Amino acid sequence: MKAKIRYLTHRTSQQDLAVVLINRNRITLGWANYFRYAVAKRIFSKLDDLVWWRLVRLLRTRHHWSWSDVRRRLTTPTGRWLPISADGIELRKTSAILVTRYRYRGNKIPTPWAPATT
Repeated sequence: MKAKIRYLTHRTSQQDLAVVLINRNRITLGWANYFRYAVAKRIFSKLDDLVWWRLVRLLRTRHHWSWSDVRRRLTTPTGRWLPISADGIELRKTSAILVTRYRYRGNKIPTPWAPATT
């Protein structure tokens, strides 16, 4: 998954940011929905961090921004970080996906063998 993200967010990529966000959201959210039944919340947050930093590096290289430019453009006046977005498409957090566990079904699983009659 990390290799796919690195491929999509190369610093010198000429793709529009909206296209990068659409592709990233499709790939990582599909992957996260598949693995949401595992104990993967920490991995999801690490993946979010990786994606955020890769996109910030892409924007810094593309627009020749310094770190203060990034902070000025991606924070509110109160200091809260805004999600990276382009043309109404936001960077969605993978860690926002609800992690659920399979329920123990025990005796409710149907048996393929007919019960013995006495």
